[in-house]
Amino acid sequence: MGDGVQSGTGKSVGAAMGEDEGVGVGTGIGEGVGVAIGAGGAEGAATGTGAGEAIGTGAGIATGAGEGDGAAAGAGVGVATGTGAGMGVATGTGMGVGAAEASGTAGAGTAGARGDDGVEKLLAAVCAGRSGEVPALLVPLDAAARKRALTRLKALRAEVRAGKWATPPYHPNRIRSALYVAGAGCLPTAAAAASWLGARDLLIWEEDKPLALAALGAPTPEWAADLAARLAARRTVAENSYPLLHGLVIRSGYTVAPTDGYVTGWTWHITDDRLLERLREDPQTPVLMAHALAMAEPPERLTRPLGRRPGRHWPSALLTLVGEGVLDRARVLDLCVSRLLRGGPIRNLRLPLEMVRLLEPEAEELRARLPDWIGIAADAPSLVAGYAQDVLTELASAGTFPVGALAEMTAGVLFRTEKKLVRAQLALVGKVLAREPGAAGELLPAVTEAFGNEDTDVQERALKLVGRHLPAVDADVRRELAEAAGLLSPTHRQAAEQLFGADLEAEETLPYEEILPPVPEAQRVAPPATTVEELVAELVVRRLSEEPVAFERALDGLVRHAHRDRAAVTEAVREAFPWTGWQQETHYFTHETHGVHVVLAGLLGLLNQALVDFRRSKGHPSDSCPHQALTGVLDARLWEAAGLVGTDALPFLLATPTWHTGAIDPLVLVERLREYRDLGVEPAPADLAQALLRVLRADPSAGRAAEEAAALGTPAGGRLAAWLREEAAVGASVRFLRRDENRALRTYWLPDRLVADFGERPAVRAEFPPAFQWLGGALEATPRRCHHWVEGRAQWSTVLPADREVLAVCLLPTLTSCVEGDARGATEPLTALAEADGPVGRAVLLTLAFGLGGVDADDRLRAVDAVLVLAARGELDARQLGAELAWLVAEGSVKPNRLADAARTAAATGAYGTVWAVLAAMLPEPLAAAKPVRGLGEVLAVAADCVERCGAGGEVAGLEALASGRGSSQLVGQARRLLNALRQGADQPLTETVRIGL
Repeated sequence: MGDGVQSGTGKSVGAAMGEDEGVGVGTGIGEGVGVAIGAGGAEGAATGTGAGEAIGTGAGIATGAGEGDGAAAGAGVGVATGTGAGMGVATGTGMGVGAAEASGTAGAGTAGARGDDGVEKLLAAVCAGRSGEVPALLVPLDAAARKRALTRLKALRAEVRAGKWATPPYHPNRIRSALYVAGAGCLPTAAAAASWLGARDLLIWEEDKPLALAALGAPTPEWAADLAARLAARRTVAENSYPLLHGLVIRSGYTVAPTDGYVTGWTWHITDDRLLERLREDPQTPVLMAHALAMAEPPERLTRPLGRRPGRHWPSALLTLVGEGVLDRARVLDLCVSRLLRGGPIRNLRLPLEMVRLLEPEAEELRARLPDWIGIAADAPSLVAGYAQDVLTELASAGTFPVGALAEMTAGVLFRTEKKLVRAQLALVGKVLAREPGAAGELLPAVTEAFGNEDTDVQERALKLVGRHLPAVDADVRRELAEAAGLLSPTHRQAAEQLFGADLEAEETLPYEEILPPVPEAQRVAPPATTVEELVAELVVRRLSEEPVAFERALDGLVRHAHRDRAAVTEAVREAFPWTGWQQETHYFTHETHGVHVVLAGLLGLLNQALVDFRRSKGHPSDSCPHQALTGVLDARLWEAAGLVGTDALPFLLATPTWHTGAIDPLVLVERLREYRDLGVEPAPADLAQALLRVLRADPSAGRAAEEAAALGTPAGGRLAAWLREEAAVGASVRFLRRDENRALRTYWLPDRLVADFGERPAVRAEFPPAFQWLGGALEATPRRCHHWVEGRAQWSTVLPADREVLAVCLLPTLTSCVEGDARGATEPLTALAEADGPVGRAVLLTLAFGLGGVDADDRLRAVDAVLVLAARGELDARQLGAELAWLVAEGSVKPNRLADAARTAAATGAYGTVWAVLAAMLPEPLAAAKPVRGLGEVLAVAADCVERCGAGGEVAGLEALASGRGSSQLVGQARRLLNALRQGADQPLTETVRIGL
């Protein structure tokens, strides 16, 4: 007869009872049917022909129609309805809001005022999640009835947010949908309706929007326009509510100011094979399209390529509308050029760029926007700047480009780093000067912008261009050009002297000073939050897990406050996290830990104890990859905290760092263990294990701390004392298998040749929890490729802050993918690695080498920072780093152009000597290769620049043979330049190192 948790068929009843909720459906004698839905405990029964009865704490109102009688008594918010012969329904929410008593009479069966009948039907539909019935149920309700209904809808919404309707799992979302629609029809003001319709916990289904529009009925045009404007102003709401917004706009007759969210929703809903027709039909198309073209991030559907469905291609449709006059050509062109001028990521500029290309502006249209095109050529992304350069080149070739404007463009383009653009601009200036020699006075000063280019070939081209046209300028311009020649590389100094003669100022020779960054100072971690309010504010911060120190501080604060007052923290957490997946979904933590949320779930009592015990005792298979093992350490700690939070077994965390690197001061850890002893508490295994890994064994206070720890007289104190006295408590090494030149074989790629060997440490395997035993040698020393998603990267560096060589071995598998693959972000832990404690061995240097040769520019930049920090601390073995880079470059794993970019960046900070020391050790092996290494000329150019600036001397094996060869390639030319620089700097004195900020 129906769906429910319980059902019964026969002579008597259908009933449902429970502490939280229940649904019962049954068939009684004859035609009698009884249904009961209650929260907080309820019974419903239907017996005999024409009789219905419901009694329970969750039922408060009863109505019936037909023969017989009906009765209901209870406290709470509820509804019981009966229609037909012997049919009864009981529904209760169990909130305890209000009270009602009623008794039915034969034939009528009505309890309470008849005006509440519609409200009860509405509430019944909402509780059952039947949102499609809601608009019709709202029609007969007057303002007073809707006000009463709204009060109960708010109470029901609060119950859903508190998780009291969590079973079955899909039911809460159905109720939210119905609440969304019902609230729309009950709220009296546009502001209140906008707040309800924009609530995150109610925005569930796309199908709800037309229903909400129907529920609103026929508001006044002003009210509808006000609501539409309020919803459109909230981007996420507008994107997901376009049918509702569009309907409000039509009903109001007003034009709502376009917003990013409204326009995005518009493009989403009209993009189909009838796109062009829809755009023609919509009177708002010109206004909305103008907004779309000006958006900082245009809607994704507007940027899609032509593809297989040309009818959905927006640029083509817009071009047609421009041709038909629906869109104004000049307006569209202005909007597109203005958007290109504002710049941004290339993905956000594809639409305006494609529109300009399709429009094919005439020369007059280009000249009218000349300042904009000059700005685009100077500042836009390379692809866009190249188009602007082509446009302006056409004007210059036609003789319609003013010389002053060309000079402005030249200065802007030559400041860029893209060689293609710079060389094309020099060629353009050369052509113009060949045609108009008198323009040299205006154009040549702009050409000198290239004198400071990092590419010495570009400098040479610019110098030759100036030399060809120097006779055409007056003395003042000549002196200006000579002054700019000071920017040239030393390799071009002689040519500049010959060109400018006495006008070139004598070069002032100063002793070279190596500039390195200041040594980072260790920062103490602030104490945990002192109040529950402050703690909650820390816990709700987005991306908390990506800030390791903040994460550890918040976790310790949660444990401390829960130990002092579990009830207060529990209530605060419920209020701060009203509707989250981990509170609603039964299996949310089955496969993932989800950071601090698992501890919050443990605090609220939402976790299965068997799952907690299993995850706390989980170890790692012998074939696990190291980064799995690193992540598993944090998972084990979190599950341990989830099981113990709010109990006397976990008053605070021992493993909370005292320094920003994740390290713990030895004496502080001794004091924490002393407090545990005084409280009579045994340390939690994972918490103690992490604390031991974080304590600084090489700290000057370690000896004293070991003595005090031993004097505690506890097992934990004894373990700490022994750990502090162990010089190599954990250890690891790395090696690579020989490379097979057949790319089809697994032994060709770096990840398949990397062997990480974690040394045998019997104490670790015997005393540490399973999640930590891999540090004792439990992982197989064989190559293993990681095939799964890398998570928790930000937390890795704080697992082993006192043993960075071991940490580096763990990082290497992911770093290899940023060299030979397309991975991004693998070098994020390198800065922390450079600031960590422990010796710098081969593994650390390999992480730097892989980072310097990474595919991603940001990865290379982080590696440069790490190299400079180690150099500033006096811990960088530049020669050994160069040796690692040598074999990586020689075999092709590290691309020379990427290494050159990283080396150039590092040198530009003033660390020319450091960079040269690395490159000097790296160059001999690739120079000795049987075939020239492609791109090595760029590395030689950086090396030559470093030598010219720091005055280094000496010899590089294989360099002279290369420099003496024939040809004018970059490789040979830069080899000659480097050789000359080394010979000139052979007698230079030793240099001094200066640290910025000291």
